[in-house]
Parts: sequence; structure tokens; C-alpha cells
Amino acid sequence: MPEAALWILWIIKWAAVPVGVFAFVHALIQRPDAFTAADRMTKPAWLAINAGAAVALLLFDFAGFTWMFWMAGLVAALVYIVDVRPKLNEAQRGGNKW
Repeated sequence: MPEAALWILWIIKWAAVPVGVFAFVHALIQRPDAFTAADRMTKPAWLAINAGAAVALLLFDFAGFTWMFWMAGLVAALVYIVDVRPKLNEAQRGGNKW
């Protein structure tokens, strides 16, 4: 594999780690009742999912056999950020004002 491709894969791998850490920290600082108010899984469940995602993004490589675990971690973190986080923010703010 060319050296440029290895650098690109390395950048992708390490750019995903802060995504997983952000998802975990965001879940950590949220109120537990916000998860039930947003009709999502409980806070401990999302903490476990996001912790596993952050660890998978940190430990596994984007290339090779372990890419499946890396990709699963990225998908789990992105599902939290794209789906759960907006619902939590909306539940804590009291709904849409418009």
C-alpha cells in the first residue's frame, strides 16, 4: 500500500476517536430522566454503548481484520450523536418553541 494511503487511513482512524469520546462524555453529563423523557434507552445503556464505541475506535484499526469492530464503534457513536443527542437536548429544553 502506498505511504500516502497509510497516512490517510491513520488520519481517519485518529479523527474518529474524539467522536467516540465526545459521545461518551455527552451521555455522561446528561440527566438520567432525560433519556426516558426522550423515549430512548436508559443512561447506563448508552454509557456502556458509548464506552465500548470509544474503546473500539481507540484500539482497533480502520484497515485489516479489525475494521468491523472499528466501524461498529463509529456507527454506535454516530447513532448517539445524530439520533439520541438531539432528542435529549429537546427533552431538557422543554420541546420545540416554534
